[in-house]
Amino acid sequence: MNLGIALGESFGVHPGAWRMPGADPLAYTNVDVAVRSARAAERGGLDFVFFPDRVFLHGDLSASPPMFSMEPLLILTAVARETSRIGLVPSVSTSFNEPYALARQLRALDVISHGRAGWNAIPSYEPEAFANYGKPLPQGNEKYERLHEVIQITQALWGSWKREAGQPDPQAGRFADMAHIKPVNLQGRHVAARGPIQIPPSEQGQPVIFMPVASNRGLQPLGMYANGIIAMPMTMEESRTQRQIVHRSAIQAGRTADDIRFVPFIGFGLGASKREALDRRRVLEDRIDLAPRLARLSMMLGARLDPQRAEEPLATAQIDALRPHSAIPRSAEAVALAREGWSPRDVIAHGVLDPNPGLVGTPDEAADLLQKWFEAGVCDGFTIVPDDQQDSIDAFVDEVVPILRRRGLRPADYRGATLRDHLGLPEQLGIDPRLSSST
Repeated sequence: MNLGIALGESFGVHPGAWRMPGADPLAYTNVDVAVRSARAAERGGLDFVFFPDRVFLHGDLSASPPMFSMEPLLILTAVARETSRIGLVPSVSTSFNEPYALARQLRALDVISHGRAGWNAIPSYEPEAFANYGKPLPQGNEKYERLHEVIQITQALWGSWKREAGQPDPQAGRFADMAHIKPVNLQGRHVAARGPIQIPPSEQGQPVIFMPVASNRGLQPLGMYANGIIAMPMTMEESRTQRQIVHRSAIQAGRTADDIRFVPFIGFGLGASKREALDRRRVLEDRIDLAPRLARLSMMLGARLDPQRAEEPLATAQIDALRPHSAIPRSAEAVALAREGWSPRDVIAHGVLDPNPGLVGTPDEAADLLQKWFEAGVCDGFTIVPDDQQDSIDAFVDEVVPILRRRGLRPADYRGATLRDHLGLPEQLGIDPRLSSST
């Protein structure tokens, strides 16, 4: 079972986390916060930290901090110097960056970290992002045409300095064998590069490419380039379907299903007992306005909730009339909890409003959920989403990971030094030769 953790939110994914006692209100600009979180994850032997990104101001700053980090590549370069084993995966858009700049920056992170870098390659789609770069939204196929060209040329540049170039030899007076450092001279419709790159390969060859789940035109690049898929299914069946689609895309591209690790988001709120876990989450809920949360829950339940009775279980007549909303994820779960007799406040505390699957409960329950998904074959592991970074990473590392290890689902320690080692992937340098006929 592969395990990573998402650290793009400076405080945690719960909207009340930034207002908790002890939270650093300047965490958004304090790289030490990211370093501490990454080191905690590394202490638990997690495979990678993942930094999502948006290249525009995302969120209403009048009431909450920005939703994403300052700049993932720069933050992870700082994290690289303070960690030694955990993988480092920044999101970097293919819509605005030139292949040579991407190849150089990501190769530098990979070399600085001794082979621990990944790249979440994403084509941007938001009008605000394109406006920041003074560009119009792309038409038709252009977004994915550019993505193909950017990834292929970036990988070709990574392969332009081969291992056969050797190591510096002061005695012989030769730094590198230029017969194995060659230009690529690739010209596409959207981007181009001459090369070669001026940085040698890392211990793993080149960064591991991650991509988000996509549909339609986005499926082909997933099958061709991705080794990791960070997905957002809300149910086991949705996860199974997405994973199967991704695997079919890989096989159609001439690769195998084993080339791709499907690691969806999942979140937890942990406590020594169910009640303790719910009370911890309720403290987070107390930091934000209850009214919009109750309004959302009302839609999920198909019932009007009285804020003055939010601490009381629903009346029998209300329970009999509950109807889950088919278009709202986790609505059926919310209805089931209400029928069990939980109050609206406690139903919310169960995490039904979270943007990802998961649970609020004990470490054993968290391990059970991970094991259930993994052994059902709906994923290859998970990307953990902390609700409050002050304590949830340590709780997962100290209380859930040991259970997974005892059950034989996680190794006792890292089994290698590079991100490819952690994910069980072979070294790669340059474009995958199985795709050469289509490049």
